[in-house]
Amino acid sequence: MKILGLDPGLGTTGWGLIEAEGNRLRHIANGQLKTDTTAELPRRLAHLANQLDALVADRKPDTAAVEEVFVNKNPQSTLKLGQARGVVIMVAARGGLDVAEYAARLVKKAVVGNGNAEKVQVHAMVARLLPGAPIAGPDAADALAVAITHAHHLASKRSGISR
Repeated sequence: MKILGLDPGLGTTGWGLIEAEGNRLRHIANGQLKTDTTAELPRRLAHLANQLDALVADRKPDTAAVEEVFVNKNPQSTLKLGQARGVVIMVAARGGLDVAEYAARLVKKAVVGNGNAEKVQVHAMVARLLPGAPIAGPDAADALAVAITHAHHLASKRSGISR
């Protein structure tokens, strides 16, 4: 099963594609979708949607997993992140994918073993779980972590273990 992990952001949305066969994981690809920070919000959201449409059409994942929004100190930033996340979920669903959602703390716990892990720890563990995978940056590492979390949850579900 090919799992597309997504770490939504208005400026940069990280993505990671893995293949999961039981508990075995294989890196396929990862990257970042960027929008022009000088463009108006509707144009940025449309550009994000177009990029993700192309990614889904090109890579043909079987399912998707998205990191849930956390609340920033700045309500305006939280709102923009929520709008980008809405675009990401909508495009994945429109592409025929089931979309799972995971809280950042749950992703960190699933990948690192600690829900309060730092970004650098997540990146290091993703590199360890997917040896040799060139990771396109912290947003891509987070997206791969979301995909890995979803793979673990699917494997647990199949074996009858609940997490």
